Amino acid sequence: MYLLIKIISSAAIIGIITELARRYPVYGGIIAALPLISLLSIIWLTIQGETTQNINKFTLGVLAGFPATMFMLFLIYFALKHSVHLVLAILLGVIGWAIFLIAQKYIMAAFVS
Repeated sequence: MYLLIKIISSAAIIGIITELARRYPVYGGIIAALPLISLLSIIWLTIQGETTQNINKFTLGVLAGFPATMFMLFLIYFALKHSVHLVLAILLGVIGWAIFLIAQKYIMAAFVS
């Protein structure tokens, strides 16, 4: 039952944001940048009885992924600004995101060691 509610509520949020972005692109982008998915995930994890330790690990994972996501969005923005086709721009962004995460992992490991 939780799965169905999560799917419906997530789809509704995405639908509302994209409709807003169609009419007001800047405001749609600002709202899309809000940590809605992270907050909803924390709420659902809590409702489903996850431990605080697991929720803390999840939150740390979100923080770890944030810089790579910013980099991905920058790459997509830059590519689109220079008239790169949308599919290629997204592909470049996702590849950049993956490379950034891998580099971040090795850099962090070097500092921790």
